[in-house]
Amino acid sequence: MKIAILGYGLQGESAYNYWNTPENEITVCDQNKSLILPDDVRRVLGPDHLKNLDQYDLIVRSPVVHERDIVSNNAPEILRKVTTVTNEFMKVCLKKNIIGVTGTKGKGTTSTLIAKMLEASGKRVHLGGNIGIPPLDLLKNNIQPDDWIVLELANFQLIDLKISPHIAVCLMVVPEHMDWHEDIEEYITAKQQLFAHQVSDDIAIYYAHNEASKRVASAGGAKKIPFMISPGAEVMGELVMIDGEIICATDELELLGKHNWQNVCAAVTATWQITQNIAAIRSVLTSFSGLEHRLELVRDFEDVKYYDDSFGTTPETAMVAIEAFSQPKVVILGGSDKGAEFDDLAKTVTANNVRSVVLIGKMAEKIEKALSREGFTNIVRGGDTMREIVSAARTSAQDGDVVLLSTACASFDLFKNYKDRGEQFTQAVQALA
Repeated sequence: MKIAILGYGLQGESAYNYWNTPENEITVCDQNKSLILPDDVRRVLGPDHLKNLDQYDLIVRSPVVHERDIVSNNAPEILRKVTTVTNEFMKVCLKKNIIGVTGTKGKGTTSTLIAKMLEASGKRVHLGGNIGIPPLDLLKNNIQPDDWIVLELANFQLIDLKISPHIAVCLMVVPEHMDWHEDIEEYITAKQQLFAHQVSDDIAIYYAHNEASKRVASAGGAKKIPFMISPGAEVMGELVMIDGEIICATDELELLGKHNWQNVCAAVTATWQITQNIAAIRSVLTSFSGLEHRLELVRDFEDVKYYDDSFGTTPETAMVAIEAFSQPKVVILGGSDKGAEFDDLAKTVTANNVRSVVLIGKMAEKIEKALSREGFTNIVRGGDTMREIVSAARTSAQDGDVVLLSTACASFDLFKNYKDRGEQFTQAVQALA
């Protein structure tokens, strides 16, 4: 079989490893002309890499490649040949034990919480998807019939998903990746595919206070369970509860910020459909402090705490990060464009004890205009290197302050990705003397 792999990132490499058998002839199609590939792979590299795809029997789309880019270079019928590593995994694995998690932010935290809760309850669990391990790579772990699989799935993986998992979870949905999608409707439709193929004995869990989340979960025929209200997990006063059972108090949660209450309640609701082991669930919630680059304390230096929230690449995530701290803050904002607006972020800055904003990257001017409209003028430019950015933040901070890297933007103008940005921030903060 002649197979084309479109894009050779992490999931493209996973596709190669999976389909690389003697009976298959694999071609990698990628716009990067200098891409380093295995010796046995045919290649079509450069600006014309998506042309003439009809010659292949199977086409494996990597998440970075949009369907419209395929169709714009080929006849519309070409999409009949297109699959993804996520679709292939869903086809060959046991749907009844798969939990899929989507939403705009919080997917990784929620997916990890679910996996850890199930593990603490004695289950064997495989965690992957957008969180780092491509779904097909999980097959190397000898998945057994009683194992559980938790997949974090972004819109890029979901837009052409053909099979829905038994349990699907949708967190808050707000506009994101408008540089990839035609509009917000396409973004929502992409996420709906996680639920669209569910049937009546499946379970759809959604955030009760977000209309877009409700829309996403309503796409299929599954039983609907909201969280943040009953019958799902909710916060009652100062307690996390479900089905009348107290899981823990909110001040016992290791995750910072009230926004993480949503992730906690989503994870508890999903786990509750499998096991009601309160002790196991509680043990995770009172010990798990979060993933890398998610409100991660880097250092307390000269009575100033430095937090890395580089994963926060939208205005909404920056807003909840700012709201997570009551003390005065110096906030680092800016980066590359994702088609977002910053008016609500500017209102949050003015209302939440922000001492100063350090602006960086291509979006600095647009954010500054939004802040100025709200009357916020304590703004400094951070420079082009992370050392300069951290130095500017340090100069602005006073004793007892928080310096917060939560940029509300993508990182691609100054850094490789959000991880690179967070790692450089950590290095620069650790180098302060």
